[in-house]
Amino acid sequence: MRIANRAGHRGGHRLPGGSVLIGCRVRCLQRTSAETAEATSQMGTLSARSASRQVGATGLDFDMNLPPLILASASPRRAELLRPLSLDFRIVPGDAAEIFDEQLSPWELCQLNAHRKARVVAKKHPDALVLGADTLVFLDAEVMGKPANLADAKRMLTRLQGRTHQVVTGVSLIHLRAHRERTFAASTDVTFRLLTSRQIRDYLAQVNPLDKAGAYAIQEHGEMIVSEISGSYSNVVGLPIEKVEEELKAWDR
Repeated sequence: MRIANRAGHRGGHRLPGGSVLIGCRVRCLQRTSAETAEATSQMGTLSARSASRQVGATGLDFDMNLPPLILASASPRRAELLRPLSLDFRIVPGDAAEIFDEQLSPWELCQLNAHRKARVVAKKHPDALVLGADTLVFLDAEVMGKPANLADAKRMLTRLQGRTHQVVTGVSLIHLRAHRERTFAASTDVTFRLLTSRQIRDYLAQVNPLDKAGAYAIQEHGEMIVSEISGSYSNVVGLPIEKVEEELKAWDR
């Protein structure tokens, strides 16, 4: 099977762990620099590592007066995406209970939880610029967080198979000492292949779904279940790094 982007390039792309994402077509990958756009045009699809590497290839403008940066997340995937921006940051997980409110839209819910995670850390580190994030999977009106057990993971993947769902990540930047904050969100459409029960079992045997929203990670054997994404790949991994880079560049303007 082959993939094709808008530039007409065809081929598979290697994912972390050595697997190859084949047949997953990326329709739109937003970037914030001409260099990144050029690099993207030469690739059929992006893994978490290569997506973040392309975005951060030129680095940020270190003449900017950014406060010390804290990532309020224990997710190694988010740290991996942030590192190629060549920023010094430390990790202080934001231990805030996540809220699930049916009255809130996916964008509102993810932004609220991201803000709560960032704020709990910002209160302890008021001189730092704290980045909090929250990612959820939505299918129609159903919110899919982390599965409670393997049976729940199988239920989620069964619901997602053959359909297009949305992955929404909310991001909150807070500098408490300066009384500044910026909260935003990004959404990516992800389409699953038609999957049999056997294929779902095979996928669950390859990954640990219990720490993943929607019971899957696109960067871990995603070629087994995903046929297409539309939007930011890094957003599906857990951090819309293109938008984060843009917001950090604009922070002290």
